[in-house]
Amino acid sequence: MLFEEDIKKSLDVLRSGGVILYPTDTIWGLGCDPTYPSAIDKIFSIKSRPEKLSLIILVNGIQMLERYVKEVPETAYKLIEVSEKPLTIIYPHGINLAPQVCAEDGSVGIRICSDLFCSELISRLRKPLASTSANMSGKSSPSNFGEIDKTIIKTVDYVVGYRQNDSQKHDPSPVIKIENNGVFKILRI
Repeated sequence: MLFEEDIKKSLDVLRSGGVILYPTDTIWGLGCDPTYPSAIDKIFSIKSRPEKLSLIILVNGIQMLERYVKEVPETAYKLIEVSEKPLTIIYPHGINLAPQVCAEDGSVGIRICSDLFCSELISRLRKPLASTSANMSGKSSPSNFGEIDKTIIKTVDYVVGYRQNDSQKHDPSPVIKIENNGVFKILRI
């Protein structure tokens, strides 16, 4: 019941340009509709994060990925296929997103999310989620809900109840930057 209630309330907040605090396939994150510039600005404000830093995008599959990247290099498909855990790939050129989602060079980090909650939320929203770790800028990422700064909890528009009691430690995803020619560089393991 909590799962379904959280999905519905999250959708209401996301569709109105708000920010949610939610569990992902890795760590807890701050999320919003990546086509709402004001929602992106709110995430930067909550985190006290410089706007020149980009966010990542969570999608629910290859088809959605292809709608937000100008060209997906063949190497990316292979990396996604062989990855045994969630993998964030930075693509050279993001499209159809609020301007402040992408980095200054136009690149965008995207992860195909297989987590049940995130996948359902993305499917019902019919858009990806702009996402970032639920921590103040410069601080450590929380490995579970209990490690999230109370200031963040108080400033978001909705806090998802689902998985708050999960005390298991979670890690951020590895990050790989890939160029159109298929050359890639591992940025975080």
